[in-house]
Amino acid sequence: MSAQPRDEAMLPNLEKVMRENSAQLGFNLQMKWQKKIFLVLIVICTVSVLLHHGGHFTWNNQVFHFGCSHQAQGAKPKHSNIVFLKTHKTASTTMQNILFRFAERNNLTVALPVQACGHQFCYPRSFSSHFVHLHTLRPNLTTNHMRFNKTALQRLMPNDTIYITILREPASMFESLFTYYSRHCMSFKRVPNGSLEEFLVEPLRYYRPEEIDSMYARNTLTFDLGGDKDRPAKDIAYAHEFAAEVEKVFSLVMISEYFDESLILLRHLLSWDMEDILYVKLNMRTEGSKKKLSPGLPEKIQAWNSIDAYLYEYFNASLWVKLSDLGLDCVAKEVQLLRQAQERLMGTCFGGKMPLPRSAAEIKNKDLRPWQPSDKVDIVGYDLPVNISREAQERCLKYIMPEISYTRILLHSQSLRHRRGYLKSHVPRQHIGTALPRHSQVHRSQPPLPFVHSPASGTESKSTPKQSKGTTKLEP
Repeated sequence: MSAQPRDEAMLPNLEKVMRENSAQLGFNLQMKWQKKIFLVLIVICTVSVLLHHGGHFTWNNQVFHFGCSHQAQGAKPKHSNIVFLKTHKTASTTMQNILFRFAERNNLTVALPVQACGHQFCYPRSFSSHFVHLHTLRPNLTTNHMRFNKTALQRLMPNDTIYITILREPASMFESLFTYYSRHCMSFKRVPNGSLEEFLVEPLRYYRPEEIDSMYARNTLTFDLGGDKDRPAKDIAYAHEFAAEVEKVFSLVMISEYFDESLILLRHLLSWDMEDILYVKLNMRTEGSKKKLSPGLPEKIQAWNSIDAYLYEYFNASLWVKLSDLGLDCVAKEVQLLRQAQERLMGTCFGGKMPLPRSAAEIKNKDLRPWQPSDKVDIVGYDLPVNISREAQERCLKYIMPEISYTRILLHSQSLRHRRGYLKSHVPRQHIGTALPRHSQVHRSQPPLPFVHSPASGTESKSTPKQSKGTTKLEP
């Protein structure tokens, strides 16, 4: 009988507990809905920001953590001391543009050629610091065309400089060289009807190794890297030794056919962000300027350019070892992110459309007109739409600026910076309450030399000294 009152006494407590649990459940449900509403608001705000900025925003390394989490760079500073050996007809102009823009954004100094060298470091002569403009000394980056000279570059650049370059499959590269320099290289000009097929039947009939532009006609990559372009094709030992020496010097050898994948490796090597490797393809030929290689021709080209062919096979394999070490799935995800960012860039700069390549005559802005090597080759460029914002125009202009124009603009801006630094360090300090005497003069640096580019990309006047013969050691 005593249990019944005790059970009845417990009822109010049970009701209290149930009310409390019900209230807690209601509170939890309310919190869940608030979280959902908060997430929706975040998504709406993010989309609004992207639309406001033309679909563009700054990427950082954290974006890639789900792509290459094991390779996250964290707070590691970006590497900025770089030599990029700009090789011929390998997408190197696009890579150079990436480096030029990186230098401007980070207030770095780019080594640029003196007036007498044009827009290249007196190529095809072996590089010397004497070819570097005074106003661009103590550089962080070097990227204009040169013939590689390790000793001279190591004296010029900081000790922690990273060396990179880019190669291209020899058959497609040689077809491009033959067409591009058909009016400048005597080895090509001698060929009847400008026939690539005719040249490859008997190359030694037209080729003269001692001529100033002969490097365009045989083993151009080898020559650019400082090697001996005229070693016999059977000298496999030299090719192997030279490739090993290149590998010791260059931390990354990019491959043109895998440009995006190469950029991912570059990003990790230099601890760069996504925005640092965005690009627009530059210095491209129209399809009508390209020649389709007939069956058997690629093999003949590779046999004639045997050292280049060896280098390509060697460093193409090396590239894929590096990609595998990073993780192929990771690389694929980062390439996808890169291409998505490229699409956003196109949206910002070209109104959501892919840029329409234009001939030089169609481009209104003279600074955006690419150099034309001859009437046989049509190099296309771009023009910005008139209906994009001024902010977008300023940001996008440098993405599509040709090499010669960009080099000239960089030289001008760096010369101004050099003058300001010179004046600041040489103006006499005034004592308090006194003024400079009227006869005092401020020593000013000499004005920058006017920019003059050579009549043909990669060529010099006939007075240019004879090129030095290459060596295995990448040195003079």
